[in-house]
Amino acid sequence: MLMQRTGKIAVTALLTLSMMGSIPATHADKLLAAPAISVQLDQVPLKFDAAPRIDHGVTYVPFRTVGEALGIDINWNSKTQTVTAVNTSKGKTTKVVLQVGSKTATVNGTKVQLAAAPVQREGRVLIPLSSFSSQFGVRTGWNQATRTVSMVSPQREMHLRAFYAVKSYHEIDLLPSMNSVAFGWSRIDRDGEFTLEGKEYQIPPAAGEVTPESIVAGATEQQIQPSLMVYALDGNGELTKMLSDSTLRQKSMDGIQAAVQEYGFGGVVLDFEGLGFKLDASQQQQLLNQYVKQLREVLPSNISISLALPPLNSAYKGYDYKTLASIADDLIIMAYQYNPVGTKAQVPEPNSLVDQAIQLALQAGAPKEKLLLGINLNSETSSSVNDKLGLAKRYDVKGAAFWRLGIFRLHGSGMEDAIHDSVVKE
Repeated sequence: MLMQRTGKIAVTALLTLSMMGSIPATHADKLLAAPAISVQLDQVPLKFDAAPRIDHGVTYVPFRTVGEALGIDINWNSKTQTVTAVNTSKGKTTKVVLQVGSKTATVNGTKVQLAAAPVQREGRVLIPLSSFSSQFGVRTGWNQATRTVSMVSPQREMHLRAFYAVKSYHEIDLLPSMNSVAFGWSRIDRDGEFTLEGKEYQIPPAAGEVTPESIVAGATEQQIQPSLMVYALDGNGELTKMLSDSTLRQKSMDGIQAAVQEYGFGGVVLDFEGLGFKLDASQQQQLLNQYVKQLREVLPSNISISLALPPLNSAYKGYDYKTLASIADDLIIMAYQYNPVGTKAQVPEPNSLVDQAIQLALQAGAPKEKLLLGINLNSETSSSVNDKLGLAKRYDVKGAAFWRLGIFRLHGSGMEDAIHDSVVKE
């Protein structure tokens, strides 16, 4: 089970020439001919505006690029040639002051010796790679054959949400590791009608003393926000039918409002899929925007609204991220199903496309504090899930949403520990 744990993040020792590999300083011709150094953070490449370098056996990387990807606040003072870096994790703040040309840093007021002094190249401050491990708890490594620096970001707190399947009573022990949970108990059916009694999504029967009401109440008591997920698909135009028909729209909103009140939900998650594939994208966007605005007016102000949205690099273009983010409390980027239909389980989603999905959402105008990265646990492995969580940390988004609670243990028990190594609930 994912649980918050105490204790400091273990930090690695300062990386020296013998650990990192070296290039003899006397062989200048080899140095010039050597291929560029690449840097991967959580298995995903980082892009730099100043190249990493090895100088006298010390590996240097641009501080701002790496620091910001790690969520570190960085301030540069050109007069004193100093960089001030502040990082807060689990309520503990680390403040590091570095000066170009000085091998002495100040960490929370204490003088600390560095492996080498920071340097300034191409208008950027580069610091020894080892400083990230010793000062900020980043695990680092070096592959001499590929000239690749690998970095693993430290554990971070963020908002964690799970989708609860219809029959997941045996995973109920995982709920305490989440900040919120979306119960998949309703949908817009093929006639455009809201229902709690559909074939795929419905209020589950009680299992002894465990009832839908007791599960929702139990989540609330543990300060885990429970939301009603409303699933809809436009495969046969049923979602467009509901969005376009004032009577069906009102009936769905009345049904949602009644279910929220009856079961004690604290929020609603709309998982409306398939818009903008066959029909005009702008018209589909307007329909969804209007629906969400109307739902916001109907629901009590203390009931949150979230939307699970196809990524902007998918075939579904009927989603206006900017407008929806201005209405809803948060948006979930369903950055998966990139692999071909029929792909077997545990074939990880391409990191490059997940990365692009986050960037496109931000470029569209959705604030990072309103974005959760959706992760399909059936696609990922205990090794690859950290790549996705690393991207969520890199862009400092609100959190991650896991599809779904019922498959956390489908492929073994390692998924829980892997997720915990990277993130814990805020």
